[in-house]
Amino acid sequence: MSKKQKVSAKTRPPLKWAGGKFRIVDEICRLLPKGKRLIEPFVGSGAVFLNTDFEQYVISDINYDLILFYRILKKEQKKFISNAKRLFTSRNNNAESYYRLRKEFNTTTNPLRKATLFLYLNKHGYNGLCRYNAAGEMNVPFGRYKKPYFPERELLAFIEKAERVSIKHEDFAKAMRSAHIGDVIYCDPPYVPLSDTSNFTTYSAGGFSRSDQQRLADIAEETAKRGIPVLISNHYTSDTSRMYRAAKAAKLESLNVRRLISCNSSKRENAREVLALFCPKS
Repeated sequence: MSKKQKVSAKTRPPLKWAGGKFRIVDEICRLLPKGKRLIEPFVGSGAVFLNTDFEQYVISDINYDLILFYRILKKEQKKFISNAKRLFTSRNNNAESYYRLRKEFNTTTNPLRKATLFLYLNKHGYNGLCRYNAAGEMNVPFGRYKKPYFPERELLAFIEKAERVSIKHEDFAKAMRSAHIGDVIYCDPPYVPLSDTSNFTTYSAGGFSRSDQQRLADIAEETAKRGIPVLISNHYTSDTSRMYRAAKAAKLESLNVRRLISCNSSKRENAREVLALFCPKS
């Protein structure tokens, strides 16, 4: 357990993601114990998966559209890239086209088309948010970017690593309870809001409540007792501090991270972040 993961040249993830971990992946890898397999029950943009070196990976999430994106990218590879790239044109970079394609995303049953539209919406929508209405429809507004970036190099980096990856659509509890000795778990749940107006947690139709946050902390403690280390990242608040400190197995570190949720760079302030490592008993 004393040997930690190391990061060399960092690989950027293909998706924008609210709360993405690319900026602090060095700190995360410093705390991640070594093991044979990394399990990520909240894979998000995949920044941690892409910047670690385990023999095997399980990446999962409750967001079906996100998991479909990864599954289709792994299966179709360059066909996916070719199809997705056709959407990144000037004629599709306007509000009328965006809302037409968003409507198609919410109605299509074609897996390849839905996955490519997911990438298009991620890069053309407001700040890379992934948000749904009560009907489970993507409702992120148009982002008004001059020329959205097509992440071909980042998509290829995922494909290169995908042979070692199992991709699952499941609840975090199921993912964590399927772990066994030799596994390491990294959890990046939808963050607790810093204020009543900063709740961006509706990343799936069901959202992620405070009781879910507590359930995650409880299962992390149970998992550590089974001999499997768990690292959780979250906003550092009185709530998260209380949750994680209640677990005897948890060791907490905090750091300041610049928030990227605002389009206005002058409003992107530092927020305190917590990394809680639930360690098995020696």
